[in-house]
Amino acid sequence: MNQRLKQLGLGLVFAGTIFLGAFLLFQVQPLIGRFLLPWFGGTSEVWTTCMLFFQIFLLGGYLYAHAIVKIKRVRLQAILHIGLLVLALCCLPIVPKDFFKPTNETHPVLQILLICSVTVGLPYLLLSGTSPLIQTWFGRAFPNRNPYRLYALSNTGSLLALATFPFVFEPLMTRRGMATAWSIIFAVFAVLCAAAVLLSQRKAQHHSAENKPSAIKDNAKLPRIRIWLWLGLSGGAVVELLAVTNKITQDIAVIPFLWILPLSLYLLSFIICFEHQRWYKRWLFVPLFIIGIIGIILARQNEESLSNVRVLIGLYSFMLFSCCMVCHGELYRLRPDPAHLTGYYLMIAAGGALGGFFVAVIAPLVFKTYIELYLGLLACGLFLLLAEEQGAQPQTYPVKRRRVLVVVLFVAGVIGILFMGKRSTEQQRAIANSRNFFGVLTIWEENWNDPGNHMLLMQHGTTFHGLQFTAPELKRIPTSYYSANSGIGVVMRNWPAQDNRRIGIIGLGVGTIAIYGNEHDLIRFYEINPDVERLARKYFTYLDDTKATVEIALGDGRLVMDNEPPQQYDVLVLDAFSSDAVPLHLLTTEAMEIYLKHLAPDGVLAFHISTIHLDLQSIVWKLAEHFGLQTAWIESFEDETPGALASDWILLARNDNFLGTNVIQKAKSRPYADLENIPLWTDDHINLFKILKKNDLAPGP
Repeated sequence: MNQRLKQLGLGLVFAGTIFLGAFLLFQVQPLIGRFLLPWFGGTSEVWTTCMLFFQIFLLGGYLYAHAIVKIKRVRLQAILHIGLLVLALCCLPIVPKDFFKPTNETHPVLQILLICSVTVGLPYLLLSGTSPLIQTWFGRAFPNRNPYRLYALSNTGSLLALATFPFVFEPLMTRRGMATAWSIIFAVFAVLCAAAVLLSQRKAQHHSAENKPSAIKDNAKLPRIRIWLWLGLSGGAVVELLAVTNKITQDIAVIPFLWILPLSLYLLSFIICFEHQRWYKRWLFVPLFIIGIIGIILARQNEESLSNVRVLIGLYSFMLFSCCMVCHGELYRLRPDPAHLTGYYLMIAAGGALGGFFVAVIAPLVFKTYIELYLGLLACGLFLLLAEEQGAQPQTYPVKRRRVLVVVLFVAGVIGILFMGKRSTEQQRAIANSRNFFGVLTIWEENWNDPGNHMLLMQHGTTFHGLQFTAPELKRIPTSYYSANSGIGVVMRNWPAQDNRRIGIIGLGVGTIAIYGNEHDLIRFYEINPDVERLARKYFTYLDDTKATVEIALGDGRLVMDNEPPQQYDVLVLDAFSSDAVPLHLLTTEAMEIYLKHLAPDGVLAFHISTIHLDLQSIVWKLAEHFGLQTAWIESFEDETPGALASDWILLARNDNFLGTNVIQKAKSRPYADLENIPLWTDDHINLFKILKKNDLAPGP
């Protein structure tokens, strides 16, 4: 009885260590991303680069685990691992230092990788190596039990971490509070892990004879094709994970929830497939994967008419989950003997790191559009085809039918590439594409056969950044969200002094607002993406046609302004958009303090908040209430003015000298805001679920 209790206790220590390590491993990912988003413009590529770091250090952790178990002296393994755990405790707490904030000259990918490495590198490396290490030591202590089920437990802990971050920790705690709590729990994990190491060492000494057969099996060679399939299947799944994450965050908002949803589905597939082989049925999941591919192809072709974000997220999530089930199901089917366990996990991690490197580094350099989503589908189909003859386990589905399904999957991926993106029509065609760290920019030409209505548009993701007519009589007309009847149009046309104005604008777009400038005005744009300036000057003429002096400061507007002396702007415009919304770090109290530092005493802040999915009005009004500012909300709608689009603007000022004038009072709409239930946003605390519009992601009534 005592022996059974000891074994139960030892098993609980192993299981608890793996579970807690996995929980910490995936709690830190969105947490570090939240710290870095404000420093790098709030783009989805910040998360992609963070994921590249996590994949690389996951590979490093698995490599460490693979190397340490090769040490013959078990006691030396224990000393080395416990020593590194103690060293990792010296890295706490995991809060990035302010001196790492980027400058205009830094390369964002390299900078993000450096910050992550210094801040959380060693703790993350040890957490990454925990699962294969503990599984190996578990296999030595209990040679007759299946250690792969502990991998399912590990992914369960990871999934719980991801699920609780946006719904529990982020709404209730600040970033620094979460970092402190994480650091304390890591200290508990370190103690538990050290106990597991010492107990496994003692157990191994009593059962050394039982480990000899494993040593013999370890010398058996595995088919090389199987090793390459471990690499390819894991890499294909990661490519799809990151590509889908980029897609939905680019179209909606760069928020932790939309990072976590795809990653949770990815982990869920690992849990299901590695818990037991009975859960993966190729005859079921390959057809579902094909259906998922067809679904996103149809959705891509009908994006303009399919505006329900829940449907779009559902389609991409369905495809991603079925893809991961196929890839991870095949990985489990091709698993080796437990003696090769660390090498097996090492190849899975290597595949993930290669997939992350491809999406984060290679794709932006090589491709001008987000083609990696469909290339990943092609790769998954190819690896599935190669996996047909591998593995000794019997398959109940006929081989010929399985091959037909795989070929269909491959063809669907080819069709996806051929039809990806928005297709040219008789009235609209793409004439330029540009891609960098900040995403894909497209220049569209419309009505090229109609000189009177011929226009050019700039698009980032699904968001238009402005348009201009090419006809001489129309090219100087302010269009889109900046028409004469828009909030900014009303301000610029009716400002009391029409000369010597100082105007600051965060977000360049095509430079439309510049056309309101007069001869002695200064207009200073803050633009984070250098490709935006290049395309705005090449295809649009607003910057050349304005009478004002134009300056363009490259870099994140908030960071650049924070390092500038007060500019005394008469009008300061916030017109930066990432995806469908203003980057969240531009809507916090700390950001507002920077804006007010640069605003003249009688100046006006103009917030452009046109968005489909988020209630940004309440956030801006909450900030206005906190700082005691006067406000006016001006809506404009599509009208007979050429090129005018509907827009929402909120004007803020320290006094009502301008906002109280008749022209503003006549133009403004009645405000609405839920100030009691909307929290004041700070850099440390943002609760996005409070402002999700009910017709999108928020629960229905």
